[in-house]
Amino acid sequence: MALTTDVKAELVSIRNAPPTVRVAEVTAVLRFAGGLHSIANRVAVEAEVDADLLARRVARDLAELFGVRPEIAQVQGASGHDGARYAVRVIGAGETLARQTGLLDQRRRPVRGLPNRLTTGSRQELAGLWRGAFLAAGSLSEPGRSAVLEVNCPSSEAAMALVGAAHRLGIAAKAREVRGMPRVVVREGDAIRTLLSLMGAERTAAAWEEMRQRREVRAGVNRLVNFDDANLRRSAQAAVAACARVERALEILGDGVPEHLRTAGELRLAHRDASLDELGHHADPPLTKDAVAGRIRRLLAMADKRAQAEGIPGTESAVPAGIEI
Repeated sequence: MALTTDVKAELVSIRNAPPTVRVAEVTAVLRFAGGLHSIANRVAVEAEVDADLLARRVARDLAELFGVRPEIAQVQGASGHDGARYAVRVIGAGETLARQTGLLDQRRRPVRGLPNRLTTGSRQELAGLWRGAFLAAGSLSEPGRSAVLEVNCPSSEAAMALVGAAHRLGIAAKAREVRGMPRVVVREGDAIRTLLSLMGAERTAAAWEEMRQRREVRAGVNRLVNFDDANLRRSAQAAVAACARVERALEILGDGVPEHLRTAGELRLAHRDASLDELGHHADPPLTKDAVAGRIRRLLAMADKRAQAEGIPGTESAVPAGIEI
């Protein structure tokens, strides 16, 4: 919620946009935060928003752009809304405003989507349209695997119109339905950052991107640490298993073990955590790691062969439970 509040606070402070962009924005607010009502057989236009500053911005734009006199009232929000809600209403000139904004068509029928002239406008107008939709019903989550910028929509037609506007801006957006509520979602990190910038939330876009990069670096470090930990665990388990098998092999073979194989086995037991290459350096004369590995392998094979012939447990029986060989 903090990020959503930051975005809306930045967007609502934008001033001096061209009139056509302001029309796109305020029309989107009306479409996504309210709509049309019938009061005493008259068409009323209403938008219910979550901030007094946004309500006053909408009322000012309606007055300056369309010459109407909206009223603002604090209302009880619907279930699920926290905090105060503010309704911006135009009753007297509601039908004229609805026609001017495209919420009513020429036959006085409500438009379920968005006016075509807005969804095919300039990039600035499309960005204004998205800004209004986000101010009315948008939210932004923190960066991560579940990061999402989304807008709740009043109808599936409005959702598809908003998706089309996003695509014209080069943003990959999708419409989906969650618990019967149409939504438009943007999930890809670069697309979220770009859309925030296009709407005018430059500061929040920069902060969001910085958070995303920090999380990616931290996730990368965690993956490396986990990878190293896993490798260390596997190496430690392999060393324990190898030493246990060598001890059992020397026990099975007793005095019958060839001297060069005994030496390799004793090197393994004397330097339990050393690599094969390091064991070779400890030998006198020094051996290659392949030579050490080959001698230990032959030692274990010889012991297992004798154990099988004598019907006794082989070298693998000495490996502690829970350790993979």
